[in-house]
Amino acid sequence: MIKATLSPSMMCADHLHLEIDLKALEASGAELLHFDIMDGVFVPNLMLNNEMMKSIRTATKIPFDVHMMIVNPEQKIKWFSLQPQDIVSVHYESTPHVHRALQEIKNAGARAAIALNPATPVEVIKYLLPDIDMVLIMTVNPGFAGQKLVGQCLEKIRLTRKYLDDAGYNKISLQADGNCSFENVPKMRAAGADSFVVGSSSVFSKDWTIESASKELRKLLK
Repeated sequence: MIKATLSPSMMCADHLHLEIDLKALEASGAELLHFDIMDGVFVPNLMLNNEMMKSIRTATKIPFDVHMMIVNPEQKIKWFSLQPQDIVSVHYESTPHVHRALQEIKNAGARAAIALNPATPVEVIKYLLPDIDMVLIMTVNPGFAGQKLVGQCLEKIRLTRKYLDDAGYNKISLQADGNCSFENVPKMRAAGADSFVVGSSSVFSKDWTIESASKELRKLLK
């Protein structure tokens, strides 16, 4: 099983005190920082952007996990100053030119991932497997934080992990994104996920500090 990693969602951070949160995330050992890039078209919300990411890059060495929830992402990859340790997810549903989008990510020097909405079957990635480093499974419908888990997605995580392993791609990471709470993360891990986008229901919960929530999550993931 691939080692479990946490990818705190920056849309859930305290935007008035980002530097404080970044220091806490570094202290807690966060492996990635998750950036939800939304255009108000592919999803009904606007969130984060390339200029904000540039600013954050100057304040931390944590690699970026860029989740592009935008139409035609292949046209916009060059807007982002990507680095080799970064990983960028594009939605299968967002463009008819998925291979081109993945290639643009690789050309920019980053790792490439494919994201799937809850109702999108895993089989659509069949001809993308040689080109990806990660599959992102949306466990809520994308666009907003604080949503409830779509229950069927736990089974989808299981099926996706099996699909990847059976196809000989056991090293491809599997990320769960959506309501990664203290209750749900162990279930997602048991189903085969190894990367978790954690936000308002855990790491950035008002009832926990970033450090204490991260510590609790890692205990649950052992």
